[in-house]
Amino acid sequence: MFEVGPLYEANLDAIDDVIVNQGGTSSGKTYSILQVLFTKAIQEPNQVITIVGQDIPNLKKGALRDAETIIAGSRELQGFITDYNRTDRVFKFWNGSVMEFTSYQNAQDAKSGKRDYLFVNEANGIAYSIYQELEMRTRKQVYIDYNPNAEFWVHTEVLAGKSVKLLISDHRHNPFCPDKIREKIEALRFKDHELFKVYGRGLTGKIEGLIFRNWNLVDEIPKEATLVAHGLDFGFTNDPTACPSVYKFNGELWVTERFYETGMTNPVIADRMRQVGIRTTDEVVADSAEPKSITELTNYGFNVWAANKGADSVKNSIDILKRWTMNITKDSTNLRRELNMYKWRQDKDGKTLNEPVDFNNHLIDALRYVGLNKLGNNNNGRYVLS
Repeated sequence: MFEVGPLYEANLDAIDDVIVNQGGTSSGKTYSILQVLFTKAIQEPNQVITIVGQDIPNLKKGALRDAETIIAGSRELQGFITDYNRTDRVFKFWNGSVMEFTSYQNAQDAKSGKRDYLFVNEANGIAYSIYQELEMRTRKQVYIDYNPNAEFWVHTEVLAGKSVKLLISDHRHNPFCPDKIREKIEALRFKDHELFKVYGRGLTGKIEGLIFRNWNLVDEIPKEATLVAHGLDFGFTNDPTACPSVYKFNGELWVTERFYETGMTNPVIADRMRQVGIRTTDEVVADSAEPKSITELTNYGFNVWAANKGADSVKNSIDILKRWTMNITKDSTNLRRELNMYKWRQDKDGKTLNEPVDFNNHLIDALRYVGLNKLGNNNNGRYVLS
């Protein structure tokens, strides 16, 4: 029905009440658990399967998107699904099974409904009180996954219980992980031991030295906010092209993620900029390492300027952004993830260096371009390519 890896087999064969998937980046844990749940939905009639995320934007860009990808790649699986309510995020199967994707605001909210199977996705973003209510109302099995940035309630409460299976995975357990991604993950061992431990090997860590702690989550950008500029960091095959928009309001910065996608050619970038509402009069501060792309986007009518990086631009742009309170919209899921792992490098003796770890920071780089060129002192926000 679909191609699977060893993590699928391990989760499918588990007979425990709770199966905990602790894993590094690109280990395939979420994808594999979803494949298992599709299998159970088909093989067992009239099952209720609930996939829970910390909020709906995270689900849409994560587990739900993975589910749609799995379905799109399997005609056989498509034949078992009779209806998909995209608004309510519910799949219905020919045998009466139902798979729903949802989130809960609090423990009281989580008391509604019962289910046969529960999948708590990115569990370290969900309160233990919510998990307790959901677990009590699950008849068969609970699946949990997360990146182990630090110990949380799974380690202190769940793993200590009976009939709990712990699966620790990393990119080496995912046969479908691209070689370029593997190389980047393995290169972390030379950049930061703690990040490599967490994201390279799926081991429980304690990520210290995070660079940005001056940010809050908000629902949306205020209507009264004034646009500062859009940032643009170019990528292609393995690195995404990333675009955040930065606004000012009430003496604070308000930031929202516009797009974060791989495989984008310049015409596609231009189309996406139009689709997300970037106007030709808006200023876009882009990575100066891509002069050809900047020129092409300018030819498409956009007001794109190369970031004037200069000496110590990384440190300077970080210093500028740290002066502000940054309000990040809840649907900026990739930016939130980057902020939660963006940290200072350390030498072999554990001494903090004045240099960030260069890993999964595409939206942050684009945000830095705006900070350096539009929020710093003594700049006019524009740098013309020579």
